[in-house]
Amino acid sequence: MCDALRTAAPATVSAQDLLDGVRSLMEGEASSLLLELTDDAPVPAPADTIVCGALTISPKARSVTRDGVDIPLTPKEFDILCFLARNRGEVFTKEQIYQAVWSGDYLLDDSNIMAFIRKLRKKIEPNPDAPEYILTIWGIGYKFNDTL
Repeated sequence: MCDALRTAAPATVSAQDLLDGVRSLMEGEASSLLLELTDDAPVPAPADTIVCGALTISPKARSVTRDGVDIPLTPKEFDILCFLARNRGEVFTKEQIYQAVWSGDYLLDDSNIMAFIRKLRKKIEPNPDAPEYILTIWGIGYKFNDTL
């Protein structure tokens, strides 16, 4: 690992500074290393945040953005979106979505969940007629795209 650090060609000045700092630590010339993030450094999303393409879902804040623009959702729309996004790639029937999102007894009505999905798509999809995020699996139900 140490040889890799010494021979690796840094991609940026910041990478060179990091390598120099690590070398100083390893050679005993320094006792600590302080790193500073510049304004152009990407800020990582919080651990509970779900990022799929341009869509960012923050379960703790109950917020959704696409390309940095807030998307207002009703509580049930958010719950459905969050459930599907947390289980990306898994196909769920309408009944499974109801059981996951509605507490207590519920009235299973296919048109009700279809209406929620349609409203969600209008809000989150760049083109609701050709959805990228919430995909219909004909004859089964819905899934959140796991290829984004």
